[in-house]
Parts: sequence; C-alpha cells; structure tokens
Amino acid sequence: MGARAMIVMVSWVITLVAVPAPGQIGDSSWLCLFDGQTLNGWKASENKGTFSVQDGALVAHGERSHLFYTGPVEDGRFKDFELKVDVMTEPGSNGGIYFHTEYQETDWPRKGFEVQVNNSFTRDPRKTGSLYGIQDVHVTAAEDRTWFTEHIIVRGNHVQVFVDGTKVVDWTASNRDMGVGTFALQGHDPGSTVRYTNIYVRPLPVLDFPIVDYHVHLKGGLTLDEAIAESQRRGVKFGIAENCGVGFPTTNDAALKPFLEKLQGQPAYAAMQAEGREWVGLFSPEIIAQFDYVFTDSMTFTDQRGQRTRLWMPNEVQVEDKQAFMEMLVGKIEKIFSEEPIDIYVNPTFLPACIAGEYDALWTEARMDKVIAAAVKNGIAIEINARYRLPSERFIRKAKAAGAKFAFGTNNGGKDLGQLAYSRMMARRCGLTKDDMFVPKPDGQKPIRTKGLPQR
Repeated sequence: MGARAMIVMVSWVITLVAVPAPGQIGDSSWLCLFDGQTLNGWKASENKGTFSVQDGALVAHGERSHLFYTGPVEDGRFKDFELKVDVMTEPGSNGGIYFHTEYQETDWPRKGFEVQVNNSFTRDPRKTGSLYGIQDVHVTAAEDRTWFTEHIIVRGNHVQVFVDGTKVVDWTASNRDMGVGTFALQGHDPGSTVRYTNIYVRPLPVLDFPIVDYHVHLKGGLTLDEAIAESQRRGVKFGIAENCGVGFPTTNDAALKPFLEKLQGQPAYAAMQAEGREWVGLFSPEIIAQFDYVFTDSMTFTDQRGQRTRLWMPNEVQVEDKQAFMEMLVGKIEKIFSEEPIDIYVNPTFLPACIAGEYDALWTEARMDKVIAAAVKNGIAIEINARYRLPSERFIRKAKAAGAKFAFGTNNGGKDLGQLAYSRMMARRCGLTKDDMFVPKPDGQKPIRTKGLPQR
C-alpha cells in the first residue's frame, strides 16, 4: 500500500469513528440519555451482545436485539417530547429508533412507533426517517458512513420527523391515543452495523424558568473548575455548597473564608449547608450573610433519648414507636423552621432506612400540612431532591397549593451530578412555574438579616 493510499485509509477510519459534538450544549431543556461510555440507563433484550459502546457511540451489530431506555429521566415514560439522535450506518444496514414503547424480552417491539434507519438496506423500501408503516419515506435523506441527525417531535397526536433539519414526516393521528412509553434502539440483523450517539431528549412542555441546581458539592474529586465547566455545558447554574457544622472540617468563620474566597467572582452561587442543630452557635451573622443562601435538612438532631442522631446512619437511629417517632420528627422540623435563619429545606421528608418503606403511610396528610405550613410561614423553600427523589409528588402538590416555593438540588455524593431528572419530572407533573421557584434574596432580605441567629 502506497503512502497516499495509507493516508486515505487512515482518513476514512477517522471519519468513520469520529463522534460529532453534542448539539444541545448550553440548553438546559435538553437532557442526555447516553453518557458516551457505558450502557448505564439502557437494557438490551434478546441477544444482549448485539450492543456495545465503541468510541463514544452505541454500536448495534449482531443478532436481533433492542436496547430500551430505562434510566431516570421522566422515569422512562415520555409522552410529548423532542428527541435528537446522531446516527451513522454502514452500507446495507438497517436500524430504527422507537418511541412510546416498553421493554420486552424477545421479538420486534409490539408497542409504540418506529422511526426507520435505512440508507441502503435493499430488502426494505422504507428509508431513513419513515414513521414505519404509517408514513413511509422512499427517498434517501442521508448517506452511509456519514453522521446524520434524526429529530423526532411528538406533541399530542402530532408527529414530525426531521433528518439533518429536513422534514420528512408530518403525521397526525386521528381518533387514536398516541400513548406513553420509553425509547429503544434497534439492532436489526448480523449484516447491519448502526452507530447511535448524542442521544438527547427535551420533555414537553419546556419548563418556563431557568434551571438551577442549588445543591452541588465538590466531592469525589470534583473540582470547582470542573463544576463550572459542567454548569456552562448544561446551561444550568450551580450553587456550590460547603458543609458547615459539627463533624465537618468547617466549624468556624476562619475555616469558611477560603471557600468564600474561592467562589468570589465565579459564575456560581456560594451556598452554606448548615449541618446539625449546633451550626447556629459556630458562625457569625457577618460571615453567614456572605453566602447567597443557606440550607439545612432535618436529618441531624438530638432525639428523645438525648442522643445526637443522624438519620442516614442506621446505628444512630432508634425507632421503637413509628408514630411517636414521626411526631417527634415533625416537631423537630417545625422548630428548625421557626428558629434557624435558612432559605431552603433540603433532603425534605427524609426517613431512616428502617421505616423508609412506609413513607406514604407515615407521612400523613396532617404531618405534611404541618411541615408545609411552617415552611410557608417562615419563607423557606422546599427542595425537590434528585438524589433521594424527595419529597413525594403528593407532598409537592400540597405545598404548591399552599403557596410554598421550591428549589432543585442533586446533593451529589461524588463527581456524578445527575441531571435533576426527578426535580424536572415533578415540576412538570405538578405544573410548577417560575412563580413557584426560589430565587436567592438580596443581602438585606436574607434570613440571617431578618431573623438572625436564635438566642442560646
């Protein structure tokens, strides 16, 4: 092989495997369904070896199989949405993108709709972009060995499909419920090789307020620079929080100053996570006021035995009488809200592992009402926590009706920040708007200024 031929071959290989850059960078309404590295959030049906991850793409090659989305975004139940997928086919390959479907172990998916992927598979005349068997396309809109984008929009009973920005399908179902379901990618046959990447969904309707993650920690090796870069990539502002209180390195004003200095001038909020009930005696009002907001939870307190209890530590929790424990917990929350100068109640309604399975029964209407009333009275926003998927939808609906404000938070335990999937889903389901969302207060209106620290 000559030098020129070698250059051509190398160039072709680079073109083949190079993954296009994501098209939704900086737009917070688009959520990524594929991490570019693993099959996390996806489940293959029969012939699971058909799907692999290579060079940042999902590769379908092998016996028939379908890869279903099973991740946290909308709990895999999409109704109205926009979906964008970058696709590349080898010559003679067949594939497909399903929506409104559900996992099944064998055979072709029986539920939902398929958008065809086929540029040169001659045994099927339906070409790329076809809404399979409903509105078929017979003109090739894309080429093999070249990345192209399939863009599917579903609103009510109206479906549109675009290939590289050109509309190829515009169909409205008459007298037919389009249903709801997840997405799936098709591995068609051993002779087909199809690559899928940059899989982004935008659930509809789009939330009408800027997305902010108020509960981000620099944990698991996550640096401030990495957090800022991820914030800008997503188009989501972050609140970077320092854990402040007994059991943490930060227990006085001097220890807080380096954190505040590090955040100075950065495009992120500086947040104080007030840990335990002792925090109010550890820091001065002057340094607390330098934070954009303060949040706390009800996971650390002195229990009925007089013991300092952390609800996430099973060896520290004692629940002899569930109802009595819940009454104590609600009382603790009311006391925190009335006394402590906080902006947001985070990890809301968290229960210890020993009773967490009885959440719906133990969080009665009366108990929810007490917590919500105390939050509203004291101007405290309620976090919709993505990590713990708290509080429940029932609680959020009651809190919205009572006039409470809400904040989104991931509360990451490591470098993986998630996408606020639960927070966004609850906001959509409960009809939250910008008027329901928390916004940090100016200095003179911060709780530390208006309420002050409790007298001890």
